[in-house]
Amino acid sequence: MSEYKKYACEVCGHVYDEAEGDPDADIAPGTRWEDVPDDWRCPDCRVGKEDFVLMD
Repeated sequence: MSEYKKYACEVCGHVYDEAEGDPDADIAPGTRWEDVPDDWRCPDCRVGKEDFVLMD
């Protein structure tokens, strides 16, 4: 399996790290971005997944 990726919120800069998940939203460590529910929201500014971009 490929290494984990990170996605940054274009609004506030919050980073979703696949390796860490989002425990506060019951998203387990190792959860791939495509497996994060479509209704998930940025924990900092509350925008949706569509406002996140893959980090280099």
